[in-house]
Amino acid sequence: MPVMLRRCLDLLGPALAEPGAVVVDCTLGLGGHSEALLSTFPAARLVALDRDKEALRLAGERLAPFGERAMLAHAVYDELPDVLDRLGIPRVQGILFDLGVSSMQLDEADRGFAYAQDAPLDMRMDQTAGLSAAEVLNTYPPGELVRILRTYGEEKQARRIVSAVVREREKEPFARSARLVELIREALPQAAKRTGGNPAKRTFQALRIEVNGELSVLERAIPAAVNTLAVGGRIAVLAYHSLEDRLVKQVLSTGATSTAPPGLPVVPERYQPRLKLLTRGAELPAEEEVAANRRAAPARLRGAERIREGAV
Repeated sequence: MPVMLRRCLDLLGPALAEPGAVVVDCTLGLGGHSEALLSTFPAARLVALDRDKEALRLAGERLAPFGERAMLAHAVYDELPDVLDRLGIPRVQGILFDLGVSSMQLDEADRGFAYAQDAPLDMRMDQTAGLSAAEVLNTYPPGELVRILRTYGEEKQARRIVSAVVREREKEPFARSARLVELIREALPQAAKRTGGNPAKRTFQALRIEVNGELSVLERAIPAAVNTLAVGGRIAVLAYHSLEDRLVKQVLSTGATSTAPPGLPVVPERYQPRLKLLTRGAELPAEEEVAANRRAAPARLRGAERIREGAV
């Protein structure tokens, strides 16, 4: 079930009622949000992006009944301006980002995203490009691995885990997820194992972000997406950890703030805010949704409306 679906539709809805409105799903996944957008807003057309070819194939089957209203592109979400350029679409009315790993990637055993089952340590969303998680673990210098675990996983025991990884990789390179999970369990002090679910969770998150360059892509993607919105257009972003949410908050808050020097009696147009925030802080999923879908638990939703032209 797509996370916070009803709320996402409510946030984007006012911009999608007019015939010819274009809504972009920057993170297509299995197409749950896209299908709901096309069904709920019959006047709208959809552009959907994903870097995972298998996701595109499966979502393409799901969205086939909508015919030409659904346009799918194999692309990373920071490539949105190029995709729209190729399609000849100058401005869009709605944009949705769901930054969670798709259910398909978590549930497919051989992708190595999930710490709950043994699999090859891959974690690439696009399996045709880049380094796998195993290559990162086996080849990065210890200091770099510590930085990644601390920054992307917010892992307090990063140094302890990396010492164990370096010791073990010299005996035999890492290839599968179960060995890494076991190593993390053994490396952590007792107290650290008692809190916050599976002790491998933070390390797996950090590796996934590094393998897919997620934060650097997101840093480019959110401003680029906002700049494709027509005036009156709306953006909704679902983030799942504090680093992502902080980045989204920064871009949307900056866009919603006047850039005028202090003390001007009248603020010229060029200094006026480009965005209006639609959410007070980040909205959280309802308890009922979390009970029905535990993957929704960490979700944080932010939305904004474009109220003026000009780059954010």
